[in-house]
Amino acid sequence: MTQTPILVLLLLALSSAAFYFGRKRAFQVAGGQIRKLHSLPGYYGLYVAIWAALPALLVLGVWLSMEGSLITQMVVSTLPASVQDLGPDKLNLVVNDIRNLVVGNIVSGTPDAAMQAAADRYRELQSISKLALFGVTLAVAAIAGWLAFSRIAPHHRARNGVERIVMYVLIACSLVAILTTVGIVLSVLFESIRFFRAVPVSEFLFGLDWSPQIAMRADQAGSSGAFGAVPLFAGTLLITLIAMIIAVPIGLMSAFYLAEYASRRVRAIAKPLLEVLAGIPTVVYGFFAALTVAPFIRDSGSILGLDVASESALAAGLVMGVMIIPFVSSLSDDVINAVPQSLRDGAYGMGATRSETVRQVIFPAALPGIVGAILLAVSRAIGETMIVVMAAGLAANLTANPLEAVTTVTVQIVTLLVGDQEFDSPKTLAAFALGLMLFLVTLVLNVLALHIVRKYREQYD
Repeated sequence: MTQTPILVLLLLALSSAAFYFGRKRAFQVAGGQIRKLHSLPGYYGLYVAIWAALPALLVLGVWLSMEGSLITQMVVSTLPASVQDLGPDKLNLVVNDIRNLVVGNIVSGTPDAAMQAAADRYRELQSISKLALFGVTLAVAAIAGWLAFSRIAPHHRARNGVERIVMYVLIACSLVAILTTVGIVLSVLFESIRFFRAVPVSEFLFGLDWSPQIAMRADQAGSSGAFGAVPLFAGTLLITLIAMIIAVPIGLMSAFYLAEYASRRVRAIAKPLLEVLAGIPTVVYGFFAALTVAPFIRDSGSILGLDVASESALAAGLVMGVMIIPFVSSLSDDVINAVPQSLRDGAYGMGATRSETVRQVIFPAALPGIVGAILLAVSRAIGETMIVVMAAGLAANLTANPLEAVTTVTVQIVTLLVGDQEFDSPKTLAAFALGLMLFLVTLVLNVLALHIVRKYREQYD
């Protein structure tokens, strides 16, 4: 694998050379008169460079994706028949030991002569594959580049060819993103269906007790197997609500101040300092919540005679709200600055004050973007895990009291998938059902936000 970057660098160098010679060739066929060319000389250079690089990169990607499986099949075919007849699981262990021998790692047992010979064969095939990869890739780059170079002529539509190739690349990238999303949804959906075959949907959606402990034997104690997700969703909504109560007012007010009231000097200092909050790792926020905010809330509650848990939804929500402030503030500030200056000038021309202009003109015009910023903040709050683990705990309590310990959906997903778990167990499959519910909730939020955006865009277009 260490040779692959070298090959990519060679392809980039070859592509750069192809651009230079393609551009030079365009000048030559035009006799130095650019107006005789259909496209600018740079497009001819790009046309040759793309054809020198793109087919070779495709060959490189396909080769690397198939290399490991093909070499493994060829090595397995040389193993004794007794080894080849092993089951898939045991054969995979043998192949893993062979690969460990190749790279010098520890194997599961003492390697015999057949396994050592297979490792030597594996190394040999890898070396042959690397040499062949270099030769084939560079040959494809040279041939494709030469064919593109030979097509350079004054009437050749190089610009159209470049734009067509770029369009195909953009379509391919879009398809990758779409297919990845579809794959994620389908994988979560199929595993959720397996879970709902073992646990009724009504129990999962409306059950009030969450204790996903499945008994491994008949006499095992403390295994209730309750999968009521209502406490998890209630805890998620409670912490998210607290975070939004903190983040939305502070974020919006700071955005309006920086965009409409602050001087350039204050803005140049305040906005970078505010955005520093977005770069702090969430684990640092978690430490701050667990070591500073939670004890402060507990001590303050004891002074007032309140019973405050050592880990509370209030502590997690407050710190999460501080973490989300930059998302609301920065995005809202960009949206506010994007409002046309003519709207402000018109309001001032009609005698409106600055505050009236902000409330009655700028805020309605920027509302679609502000809704998008708040939606992003809500999604960020729903998906946060580390702060909740360290500040709110793991207790699945069904409560609306912010002074008690709660847990969220994302925390439980991590908890269910930690350790050696079997994916045939409802306990593990419950994580996929929770993920599906999160996906549906996010989808509903997006649809609602799009409805609001379209409604107000019609008013200000």
